[in-house]
Amino acid sequence: MDEMKFMNSFFSDGTEDYCCPTEPGKYDAVTIRFRLMENTADAVCLYTGKSRIPMRKDCNLCGFDYYVTEVPLTGEEFRYRFRIERGADIYHYDRYGACKEDRREYEFVLEPGFSVPRWARGAVMYQIFVDRFCCGNPAITVRNGEYYYINRHVSAVDNWYKYPEDFDVSEFYGGDLDGVIQKLDYLEDLGIEVIYFNPLFVSPSSHKYDTQDYDYIDPHIGAIPVDGGDLLADGETDNRRAGCYRRRVTDPRNLEASNRKFIELVEKAHARGIRVIIDGVFNHCGSFHKWLDREGIYENAVGYREGAYHSKSSPYHDFFHFEDENAFPENTTYEGWWGHDTLPKLNYEGSRVLEQYILDIGAKWVSPPYNADGWRLDVAADLGHSQDYNHRFWKEFRKRVKEANPEALILAEHYGDPSPWLRGGQWDSVMNYDAFMEPISWFLTGMEKHSEEFREDMLGNSEAALHALRHNMSRMLTPSLQCAMNQLSNHDHSRFLTRTNHMVGRAFHLGKKAASQGVNKGVMKEAVVFQMTFPGAPTLYYGDEAGVCGFTDPDNRRTYPWGREDQELLNFHKEIIRIHKENEAFRTGSIRELAMERNMICFARFNRQQQFVIVCNNSDYSKSLHIDVWIAGIPKNAVLEQIMYTQPESFSTRPVQYQLEDGVLTITLPKYSAVILKKQQ
Repeated sequence: MDEMKFMNSFFSDGTEDYCCPTEPGKYDAVTIRFRLMENTADAVCLYTGKSRIPMRKDCNLCGFDYYVTEVPLTGEEFRYRFRIERGADIYHYDRYGACKEDRREYEFVLEPGFSVPRWARGAVMYQIFVDRFCCGNPAITVRNGEYYYINRHVSAVDNWYKYPEDFDVSEFYGGDLDGVIQKLDYLEDLGIEVIYFNPLFVSPSSHKYDTQDYDYIDPHIGAIPVDGGDLLADGETDNRRAGCYRRRVTDPRNLEASNRKFIELVEKAHARGIRVIIDGVFNHCGSFHKWLDREGIYENAVGYREGAYHSKSSPYHDFFHFEDENAFPENTTYEGWWGHDTLPKLNYEGSRVLEQYILDIGAKWVSPPYNADGWRLDVAADLGHSQDYNHRFWKEFRKRVKEANPEALILAEHYGDPSPWLRGGQWDSVMNYDAFMEPISWFLTGMEKHSEEFREDMLGNSEAALHALRHNMSRMLTPSLQCAMNQLSNHDHSRFLTRTNHMVGRAFHLGKKAASQGVNKGVMKEAVVFQMTFPGAPTLYYGDEAGVCGFTDPDNRRTYPWGREDQELLNFHKEIIRIHKENEAFRTGSIRELAMERNMICFARFNRQQQFVIVCNNSDYSKSLHIDVWIAGIPKNAVLEQIMYTQPESFSTRPVQYQLEDGVLTITLPKYSAVILKKQQ
């Protein structure tokens, strides 16, 4: 028998069909299975590094032998790989695939006692940058000259469709929680299961990554029952005279009303079956924060204590690290995140009180009456000043959050290998840059995710893409992979549709209109097919489904184009989301690469009940393909039925049938197209 065909028949993974239970308790017994072509192996062993555990042949299905063994866990991390004997030859199988050499790098890993919320696996998420989504209550929008922020007066944008300025953190379009509530029907119709909000807490910027008060939703997006006070005069920079702003963000009636508005939103979302994740920015706060109060916002306000910027005796002094302890009052020597004085870094190692406060915040917002369904953690690996401390903190954070709400999800922003944070009882999963966004962007567009580089050698390079996907997926436990946030765009990177035009640069020198010039909707649809069929939680960035373009931030933070949507693209998203949600194999099934060549990738998603074949042709010409789909356990005489077909200007869910011949699919795809095929029952 051909050796390559023999090795291609090997398969196992961490899904329920091959590892049961997928989230074992500390001392559970785990059933592990391995599959290969029938009557071809002399012996199969589970190899742990310490011992070889013989596996017994359990059954035969569709031309494959299934081997099985049961392993009692001891409470410790369990690592394994497979050893296959065939005559005098020895083969190995691990998370990367089949090979002749024995590799330790890609072992399967079980972490007894670790689990993620079941609802998050494959959940369709929708990221909302609140100021740019929908304005529901114009009366609470930031006013022109309400306060002074980063060398200018803040201003309200009077044209919803205006492109963001190159420096837009002090410009406000007026999106708010009422606007989101008004659009919940839209999100439900789209098929969204989870809303992920960029930060909602009190903050002076439109992006709100410079928190001012962790205990309250910002009244400018929540509610302002008590209003009034002076705006700053032209040329005035002292925010102590910003009477309107001070009343809006310090009056407890506004703060409590805003928290009630959040409660209302969550309740109405939950009534539609939509969960809510909020953004936690705990690495740093903002210079406006009540603990530092550099701007004097809280000076003499009832119920607030003196900020650390003004006095060494402030109860918040140890919350920050000051280089010069003799520089009070108005001590500007506090440490800033990446040196930014508007983003003071929090000094966790120096204050047990601060640590406990943030742990309390973590539990507060996932508990009644707020009932958020989880946290997305900003720059989480950089929280403190040492990795030892960070690991210790996130273990305690997980404990507190899960005690408050066992079903809460903890997702972290992270670049690079996440395994140290996912195998030690810390995060559930990550924003999936390395095992989704970056490889898919390079393969389909040749563009770096900020649109700052185009590499022709990466465009259509299926080998590089699949290596990156395999390698980085292997860094995550299967439950973490299944709820990893798979995005094409977000608030930090260029819009994916813009990346399809191969323009390198930013809006300030290319011009904002360039972001939508020469884009390729066919490539965009290919990307969404990947997103909705790949392991993980497919996460739309608001407006992507409607054709919004934009270079990297702030241009990527354009408003949702209500009334100006690309209806064809929007309808495509509704259909592909429906397909994702209707088929469990896309949430928790196995994945197997079937074929690759320049500008083409084909893979399968499957479980015992369902089998799918996904093919993407990213060429600028049609391709005729012959693909061995038997590798996915599909019967060799099966019929596959088309359930989604995309091309640049259209899509179709019209059923088209393909009869396999000896396990081979023959198909022709036009340029920039994708197809999803489902095995008929």
